[in-house]
Amino acid sequence: MKFIAFDVRDDEKPYFQAWAKQNKIEVTLDSGVLDERTLKKTTGYDAVLALQTRSYPEGMFEFFKKQGIKVLSIRNVGVDNLDLTAAKASQIPVTNVPAYSPNAIAEFSVTQLLQLLRQTTIFRQKIAAHDFRWAPFIGEELRSKTVGVIGTGRIGKAAIKIYQGFGARVIAYDLYPDPKLKSQGIYVPTLAALLQQADVITLHLPATAQDCYLLDEKAFSQMKQGVYIINTARGILIESKALLAALKNHRVAGAALDTYENENSIFNMTYGHNHLMIRFWLNCSFSPMS
Repeated sequence: MKFIAFDVRDDEKPYFQAWAKQNKIEVTLDSGVLDERTLKKTTGYDAVLALQTRSYPEGMFEFFKKQGIKVLSIRNVGVDNLDLTAAKASQIPVTNVPAYSPNAIAEFSVTQLLQLLRQTTIFRQKIAAHDFRWAPFIGEELRSKTVGVIGTGRIGKAAIKIYQGFGARVIAYDLYPDPKLKSQGIYVPTLAALLQQADVITLHLPATAQDCYLLDEKAFSQMKQGVYIINTARGILIESKALLAALKNHRVAGAALDTYENENSIFNMTYGHNHLMIRFWLNCSFSPMS
């Protein structure tokens, strides 16, 4: 068996090499992404391994079928950037990571909120400028907040436990409520009810056409003044222009985004500050599903 793996970091190479030796499989490691320019590199292999959030080449699965490639395995959870219809038509199985560590992502999302509430970024900037005055900035306590969790899968449930540990009031919304959580009485009947009650809104759901722009201009208008937004899920859940407007009019007091719409062009890349900001603004003007 011969595999080729794309987007392999230096720190990952020992793991690939150990796995290949243990399973007696030849694995070629490539640090580049799988795109139109590198697609031909897959010729002669039995399987392709990849890790990327950007779009894959058009006609890729048809090419794989012609080359005798038997499977595409992605080291991601989400498959929204793959043409699964083409994969099925070409009879190329696609495998993915079943789940990342729910606790790791949940802890990270809570950490982002704590930084907003305690205004740590502002204070770091002040200290770097040798300004040791704390006024007029005052931190807020998480235990005094109502946290609205949208999406109560494995990550959402882990986040709920953490927020409850801080003493916060937690409410949740999910089209498919978890029976154990439902017995705690934390679910609200509608998304609008959560938006109206929550001091903090944190997103923990996948990217689907149904949930595209879940938080849009209308949704922000239903929120409390001074709400905090946390998104460690998928970028297209939030309409960027609507969020920026809500930040400017102070409907949203702060937002922590681990992801945003059309992030693929900068994911795992490095840019100068001005170039990055230009790309951000341009991306935010695109269609969310482009």
